[in-house]
Amino acid sequence: MSSSVHSLFAVGQFVTETRERLYRGMMVMLLITASMSFYMARLAHLQIVQGAEHRQRAEENRIRYIPLPSDRGKILDRNGKLLAANSLSRSLYLWPREQPKERWLTISAKLSTVLKIPKEEILQKLAKVDFNSTSPIRIAKNLSEAALVVLSERTEEFPGIEIRTEFTRDYPNGNLAAHVLGYIGEANQQELEANPRYPLGIKIGKMGIEKMLDNTIGGIWGTRAIEVNAIGEQLRVLKERHPSSGESVRLTLDLELQKTAERALANRRGAVVVLDVKTGAVLAMASGPTFDPNMFARKMTQADWERLQSPDKPLLNRALQGYPPGSTFKIVTSAAAMESDKFAPYSMLATSNYITVGGFRFHEHSGGYGVIGFPKALAYSSNTFFYQMGLELGPEQIFQWGHNLGIGKTTDLELLGLEGGMNGVIPTPKEKREWYGEPWYVGDTVSMAIGQGLVLSSPLELAVMVASIANGGYRVKPHLLADRTNTPATKPVHTGMSPETVAMIRQGLVAVVQKGTARSLNDASIPLTGGKTGTSEVTGQASHSLYVAFGAASKAEIAIAAIVENGGYGSTAAAPIAKQIFATYYKQKQN
Repeated sequence: MSSSVHSLFAVGQFVTETRERLYRGMMVMLLITASMSFYMARLAHLQIVQGAEHRQRAEENRIRYIPLPSDRGKILDRNGKLLAANSLSRSLYLWPREQPKERWLTISAKLSTVLKIPKEEILQKLAKVDFNSTSPIRIAKNLSEAALVVLSERTEEFPGIEIRTEFTRDYPNGNLAAHVLGYIGEANQQELEANPRYPLGIKIGKMGIEKMLDNTIGGIWGTRAIEVNAIGEQLRVLKERHPSSGESVRLTLDLELQKTAERALANRRGAVVVLDVKTGAVLAMASGPTFDPNMFARKMTQADWERLQSPDKPLLNRALQGYPPGSTFKIVTSAAAMESDKFAPYSMLATSNYITVGGFRFHEHSGGYGVIGFPKALAYSSNTFFYQMGLELGPEQIFQWGHNLGIGKTTDLELLGLEGGMNGVIPTPKEKREWYGEPWYVGDTVSMAIGQGLVLSSPLELAVMVASIANGGYRVKPHLLADRTNTPATKPVHTGMSPETVAMIRQGLVAVVQKGTARSLNDASIPLTGGKTGTSEVTGQASHSLYVAFGAASKAEIAIAAIVENGGYGSTAAAPIAKQIFATYYKQKQN
């Protein structure tokens, strides 16, 4: 009996163990099946759902598209002398997506030491384009030889970097003609969005001729597609679109006259403009204080930036800004008077110590000159002579002749092509009411007649004004591109002055140099010229010094306008600038 029980117990235990083993086997099979199902589902998701994305990422990691900078065109002066060119340099680029953000933190710290730039600056540039960006970003330009050696010898420490050979803009004459030439810089986000053809990192014109002719000078950038391995080493070039070089341009500027104008201005606040009196070609245009456009081609320092933010506004082109023209404006009043039905070229007026208008005295600057005509009135710059002229003429006629001679919108700044300029202003009574909400007073007319009060003119416009006297009565159209000279677009326009009017004003301007307020130019060191001094009053400060001129008196070829802010009398600061320019011009003609 016991034996039977024992047998039954053994059989039961065997059945139980078999069931347990079967259960465990089934559980293992279920786990294996579940795991395989998970991995198969994951594989299907990666290959089918995300397959296109991953193939694209793999392709992006395998292929790099590198923009190829074009060779920017040269800028030359009228004689083919170099004003702007290019030099080769090397820049460092990072490919953000090739490393995780945490890895870039380590790499940027090492790069900071090699490049001598703050780690934060590198990270800011990376963050600006997003760490997942597939486009490279420039971290440093004009790499030093020492940095190149380190980066080349320790490539394994700097994955995701690339060193490129690029063209750097070079201005061989430093700050010479900076306001005309302008500068280039990397296109910002707004400019990239406005120009979809721009690749990231492209350098474009930001000011002056560089900006005005960017499409011509800049050329067209190319692209190179290269295959790289896992550590970023180039394996082969897959395809390439070569860049197209930019065209060189020739300006009307004369390098030697430009040098003289800037040297004479001596970086003081002010401006100088020199024009060809027959064609309107700009031979020199200087503005002070100036700046060195090369600072935009290198890494700008804090000191550079602070200089550009100076209260003196070195980026401002003062040759195109409005100033009270002072007594140089008496040329306009003379033309208006002689072309009216109230005066003739040989009219005479009595001058005195002052005239009284509306209970106010308007003084002569150095006593009366007796009864005089236009030549002496211009030579000695008589105020009371022109006060009386203005009162007889009225503001509308002076306004009209100011425009005829180039002050205001009759001088086309779009043709010149430089941004940031303004046309002069000669307000009428109607405009004064509209602009200032004030009536026109008789005293406004008196002030207008001698270039004070509300009258403003740019140095460029003053050069156009005096050129119209020098060339026989034609308003020239200032331009900077040599290929525009003697074309319909720049053909001078007759002002409407009669030959007698022109001859009388010209006689007066030559008398200014022979015996008047600019006698310092009549020392036989240069041919006899004509000119007009001006002193414009500035409330609470020293007066501005102005001088306009043409030369030579017998055969005029160039016109000059110069202003020195707070320089005092026109004969003191501005006239000597013109003398130096004349000296350079005639020295060149002799050689």
